[in-house]
Amino acid sequence: MLNRLFRREKLDQGVEKTRAGFFGKIRTLLMAERPIDDDLWDGLEELLIQADVGVQLTDEILDRLRGEHRAGEIQSSKDLFDALQDALATALEEIAPRRTLVERGTLSAVLVVGVNGVGKTTSIAKLGNLWRSQGYNVVLAAADTFRAAAIDQLKIWGERAKLPVIAHQPGADPSSVVFDALTATRARGADVVLIDTAGRLHTKFNLMEELKKVRRVIDKQNVPNVTTILVVDATTGQNAVTQAEQFAKAAGLDGLIVAKLDGSSKGGVIFAVTRAVQAPVLFVGTGEKMDDLSDFDPDDFVEALVGGGNGRV
Repeated sequence: MLNRLFRREKLDQGVEKTRAGFFGKIRTLLMAERPIDDDLWDGLEELLIQADVGVQLTDEILDRLRGEHRAGEIQSSKDLFDALQDALATALEEIAPRRTLVERGTLSAVLVVGVNGVGKTTSIAKLGNLWRSQGYNVVLAAADTFRAAAIDQLKIWGERAKLPVIAHQPGADPSSVVFDALTATRARGADVVLIDTAGRLHTKFNLMEELKKVRRVIDKQNVPNVTTILVVDATTGQNAVTQAEQFAKAAGLDGLIVAKLDGSSKGGVIFAVTRAVQAPVLFVGTGEKMDDLSDFDPDDFVEALVGGGNGRV
């Protein structure tokens, strides 16, 4: 219970900028006593789109809410506010279910991908630290060999998190790093290897092909549990949707980490990006500290986002 309260407090702080933006305006619009008329529907539609929820999902949510209003289930603007929270949380819950990422006694490989500058390496360290605190034996693999600084950065974060890092020299074949990391992980009897990959633009064909090669190396090692996670930067808004779609085509995605949520007023993009690739958000980054990474819960997220609730737990 204390862990959940701590997580919700961190999440509440992390979405403060988003809540103060268009989602705050949605709360103000609906929590005032006013009739549910065309002006209200139009205002709600405009705010949801401006909040980066996405046009398609906004249309679907409004269709659902209008139906509930016609059926008499929504009788006031405050009722509409509560129903909107339900609709937003349900939209996230309906995405492909979360799979088991790590299991004690079973080797798991987690391939972490993303464009340059999204916070991929720091997210890996935070995730490794989170799992280590939960009792898992974690190894980090420095498969971003294009930048010497990336290898050094992962080593620094590994030291902070007390996690071993498997690395080669800059310019080495990333696939060979992954092969050696899997071998070392098995030799240590570790539970999971977290693989850092080079940041790459989703438009760079050769680099995306290299990512496929890394995945093939993992598959050939008969790893029982393989997961590909995309790190997206919350501050990029709708650009995150395009990035996610391209990575999904190249590598397949099992889930998302949304980084830098605390620095963005565009947290609503979580709805659009999960819908676009049908992959759930697994974790959110809510700050710079090592423990500023939290499991993602749709109900907690929506409640924090709109700043008040209908009692969903």
